[in-house]
Amino acid sequence: MIRRTTGRAPAGLLLALGLTAAGCSTGQEATSGSPSVAPVEGRISITYLQKQGDQEYFVGEAAGAKAKAAELGVDLKVVNLGNDANKTVSEVQAAIAQKTNGVIVVVPDPAVGPQVVQTARDAKIGLLTSDDQVCATGPDPASCATTDLVPRVGFSGAQMGGEVGKRAAEEYTKAGWTAADTRIIAAWKQDVTVCGDRVKAAKEAFDAAAPGVRTLEVATDNTPTGAQDKVAATVTANPGVKHWVVWGCNDENVHGGVTALRNAGVGADDVIGVGLGAYLACKDWGGTQPTGMKAALYINGRDVGALAVQTMYDKLRNGKEMPAEVFAKTTMVDAATWKSAGVSCN
Repeated sequence: MIRRTTGRAPAGLLLALGLTAAGCSTGQEATSGSPSVAPVEGRISITYLQKQGDQEYFVGEAAGAKAKAAELGVDLKVVNLGNDANKTVSEVQAAIAQKTNGVIVVVPDPAVGPQVVQTARDAKIGLLTSDDQVCATGPDPASCATTDLVPRVGFSGAQMGGEVGKRAAEEYTKAGWTAADTRIIAAWKQDVTVCGDRVKAAKEAFDAAAPGVRTLEVATDNTPTGAQDKVAATVTANPGVKHWVVWGCNDENVHGGVTALRNAGVGADDVIGVGLGAYLACKDWGGTQPTGMKAALYINGRDVGALAVQTMYDKLRNGKEMPAEVFAKTTMVDAATWKSAGVSCN
């Protein structure tokens, strides 16, 4: 899902890069992971496996991981898994064959989680997830016992979604729209747990401030073109709607949705898109045409990558247990504030 960076982290995220986990994590100690991993005395080798590694967010995440690895004197290999779930397992096996000490993974499909976990445990290497959750005992993290979730570095889905829903409600109220002629489009890849957390929290926050607006749930593949196609069909099926609110799992979903609405002839003043990432939203704001993208929650992949490497390093070098979750912070931005917040559009 994610983006763009200037190379300088926003001040609010710097504490996470120092791994002051007390202020960023859930405080729970993870019991999945790799409890039998012995501390490494020599040079540490880490493999970072990312889904959709050419996506801007993950490009930034890889850059942050590489910078932190260089600072710590760690050998780091970054692998782009694309959307190939089968490649996830084969790349974990390849990393083990190459004597890696730890694997950090963003899985294309959580269904491969149990096999990834077992492979890492058998090899006695460290295992950490970033961004998306993985369950050690089943394919669906949403149905997983907390103690069976692999430690994760990323963002709080509930917190992010809540911020998106709150800002959308503010924009809706300011616009003076009514529930009768407004619909919410919630677009996300529905088998990704963190995506579900985000859209659920967005809806709860919106309803708390502006109840009564009907939500249309749109299943996508979390890409701009995938979201655009699905939202276009949804708009066609609802010809009487005058105003649209759009949110989703990431900037891709919202940008695709806003584009579909524009292509359908809906004016920018009749669209409230609140992105999640800001790496695509900022491109609209840097242009000259009116846009329905009214705001976006800025999430910095660079900081997640750095924090993930630091967390794995602390485990491998010092035997420090990895927290169940460590969260980086976020910032809401819009057309007037994205540059000063440090968002860089590439």
